[in-house]
Amino acid sequence: MSTSTLPKLTPITQPWIKDITGELNLPNKWIEQYGSPINLLNLESFKLNFKRFDQVFNQYGVKNSVFFARKANKCKSFVWASKEYGFGVDTASLNEIKECIEVGLDPERITVTAAVKNRALLSYVVEHQIPVVLDNLDECELLNQILGETDKSLKVGFRISGFSHNGEKLYSRFGFDIDQIVSFISENLSESGKFKHFKYHGLHFHLNGYSTEQRADALSQTIDVADILKKSGFETSFIDIGGGILMNYLTSSEEWETFHQALRKSVKSENPEITFQKDLLGMVNVDGELKGEPKVYPYFNGLNQEKFIGKILGSDKGGMSLADHLIVRDIEIRLEPGRSLLDQCGITIAKVAFRKKDSHGRLLVGLEMNRTQMFSSSADFLLDPIFLPQNTIENSPCEVYFVGAYCLEQELLLKRKISLNQHPQVGDLVCFVNTAGYMMHFYESEAHLFDLAKNLVVEKSDSWKVTLDGDFELSKEVGEKGAF
Repeated sequence: MSTSTLPKLTPITQPWIKDITGELNLPNKWIEQYGSPINLLNLESFKLNFKRFDQVFNQYGVKNSVFFARKANKCKSFVWASKEYGFGVDTASLNEIKECIEVGLDPERITVTAAVKNRALLSYVVEHQIPVVLDNLDECELLNQILGETDKSLKVGFRISGFSHNGEKLYSRFGFDIDQIVSFISENLSESGKFKHFKYHGLHFHLNGYSTEQRADALSQTIDVADILKKSGFETSFIDIGGGILMNYLTSSEEWETFHQALRKSVKSENPEITFQKDLLGMVNVDGELKGEPKVYPYFNGLNQEKFIGKILGSDKGGMSLADHLIVRDIEIRLEPGRSLLDQCGITIAKVAFRKKDSHGRLLVGLEMNRTQMFSSSADFLLDPIFLPQNTIENSPCEVYFVGAYCLEQELLLKRKISLNQHPQVGDLVCFVNTAGYMMHFYESEAHLFDLAKNLVVEKSDSWKVTLDGDFELSKEVGEKGAF
């Protein structure tokens, strides 16, 4: 038994994860066949997450559409599943758009919010009549050129920003300013306007951070914009509130709080490190006083997924809920969840390559993977991995740091020190839980000419089987939206 005092961060794990990690022969066989690391994907969890959003929309009675934010995971199987399960895909590149068309997704179920929209991308969406969300004047000019050359029109939405919250204007580098969008649309999209080939369809915003209050204010102010536009003859069909919908990774709020307390205490010289070289994960130590907060995702939170959306829809605006305001105006609410649709949809498993001590005596465990294969914008991935030893070794607990294959001093897979119940051996496996959303692919690279991880869709009938992403087809019948 381990006597480690390191704070635990126990991840939520759905039964499919427990099942696979409980049968060591399965990941052993797959790693032997496909190499280390492997990403295992589960589409059933993807469907269940969508159902949670669908249920809260039905509860409030609002017209709605959910668009999976494809940038959160590159696997084509999720695009295919989006089509089969009855929801759409939000795209951020030309290749993402093309894959949607290739799998047969209805162009109306594709939205384009790419941060950079060049001529090739806009020409493709015009050709296939895929609605696009416009961010700036230069995009409008380029799209207008293409429409003029092809003598076509296209449905468009406009991204807006600069909302007021608690008396301050919220910053964003994206979108048209809310104080200017009405005049811009009214002047340019009229029958005699510069962009008369644009067919106004709706409004879009995406806020940084995870404040439901900010989103409620933004939705309220966007409804006001829609009302003003209607007076000029522009009917708003939808308001898209983007993504950034919180999800919960951890089983215990107490563990989450205990970890943060321990992180702050670890700065004292007499206390042992719980992160590599007492890394404060974004906080700054100024003469023993900590400034700021850890720059990490809120891995534990009670207000997540459908509860998060319900909080926004139920917010008051002049004595009515925002949901009721949308209903009386017949405006569809749209979402673009990425991470929260991928909750429990994926795990990453890697093989132990070596054990060694560094020059300060830390036990380092090298895995056959690199840090870009499990990396996001968060300062650390704060979940305990699942250790899968090949053999049981009695009375050998230890504390380790997991390191990767890039030739860098800072090549840490996790900055947090991890407690294991036995000393790892070469060939043991380590499973990182809930990595499908932004962890597997967002920053992955092929430096050193390493192969990228194989992405495998797992499915169980009599037994578990895997299929390479892109070759997968669901074996079960799937219903229309809401008919699960």
